[in-house]
Amino acid sequence: MIKKFTKSNKFLKEVLRVIPLASQTFSKSYLQYIKGEAPLFAERAKGAYIWDIDSNKYLDMINGLLPVILGYQYKAVDEAIKKQLKKGIIFSLSSPLEYELASLLKKHIPCAEMARFGKNGSDATTGAVRLARAVTGRAHIAVCGYHGWHDWYIGTTTRDLGVPEDTKKLSHKFIYNDLASLEKNFAENPDKIATVIMEIENYEEPKAGFLEKVKEITHKNGALLIFDEMITGFRWGLGGAQKYYGITPDLACFGKSMANGMPISALVGKKEYMEKIADIFYSFTQGGEALSIAAAIATIKELEKKKVIAHIWKIGKILQDGANKLLQKNSLAEFIKVKGKPCWQVFSISGAYGYSDLEIKTYLQQEIIQAGFLWYGQHNMSFAHAEKDIKKLLNAYAKIFPKIKKLLESKKLRENIRGGLITSVFKVR
Repeated sequence: MIKKFTKSNKFLKEVLRVIPLASQTFSKSYLQYIKGEAPLFAERAKGAYIWDIDSNKYLDMINGLLPVILGYQYKAVDEAIKKQLKKGIIFSLSSPLEYELASLLKKHIPCAEMARFGKNGSDATTGAVRLARAVTGRAHIAVCGYHGWHDWYIGTTTRDLGVPEDTKKLSHKFIYNDLASLEKNFAENPDKIATVIMEIENYEEPKAGFLEKVKEITHKNGALLIFDEMITGFRWGLGGAQKYYGITPDLACFGKSMANGMPISALVGKKEYMEKIADIFYSFTQGGEALSIAAAIATIKELEKKKVIAHIWKIGKILQDGANKLLQKNSLAEFIKVKGKPCWQVFSISGAYGYSDLEIKTYLQQEIIQAGFLWYGQHNMSFAHAEKDIKKLLNAYAKIFPKIKKLLESKKLRENIRGGLITSVFKVR
């Protein structure tokens, strides 16, 4: 039966009257979906599944943009929230829960001698940058990857409207796995760069010695090294990618999977630097909000007790290997690849046969959604995903990949896309 999106499309018009973009997040908005042929609003979710307001059910391969690592409505986390709710949500004093969570982070994360909390990833990354500037007395920043919405970072992207030119001049991009591009930043800005902030890994693996050399170059030039572990944290392992690769930064930023969906982030680091947070202004009314902290504690304890990380890597590998084999089998691998670690995978799509990457991705999304999977080009694995779920998705790919190959070869892809194309927000990886 063909899925219909009547309520989603009608509601979108209503929401746009009062909410710009009709969403709080670019990546959850209508821009990331085929126009008119995709769900736009969720009614509920449980386990590995999500239902839209048209009552369509999907296996969720997005999982809230990675926060949902255990699955929706995960009992241990929900019970911890309910228990804390009976005590209070936020207080006029700090809560002992803050100490408990900070201690858990210190236990697992190599650089986490001390910790402070925020609500979004941008809170932690911006706090880390401000701290590095305070420690070094410098203003410039070297950036690599995606680090949130604040001016110091977003000014380096094409979504830089509203960012002052003087602010943009303080941030300098370098290329992952390209040491020369980092060294160039230091050479062009001698004694000016306060910090190197980078995603320790995205869907591209670090070349041998790359991370070690980044740390060496950073420290040789008197700057601090910050690892943005929003994605890698609690997925590469309890200690993040820094523990996985054995490279300890000065500061690091965590969030997303840390609380199975509750809003919280953490800025952690070496005591000699973190103590200076008392001198800068890093302060939030909701920074000690107790429900999210209780959820984070419960989530980390589940990761400790159960083979959550091993599970998402195991089934993720089955999915990634299977998808890439099907792409190879259907002669699509030259321009479509599933890259990244098994726990977090990204479809890398290039234009082919005269069609753009967005046209190819839009058709794939259209068909994958119709097959019953919420998909926008990533495999964000969760503990709730079962092997049978992965087999269903691979079976869907086995039917869809030959279809797109045939349409590409016959030059009929565009006429088989039933809605408007996915919109590119900006590219950072």
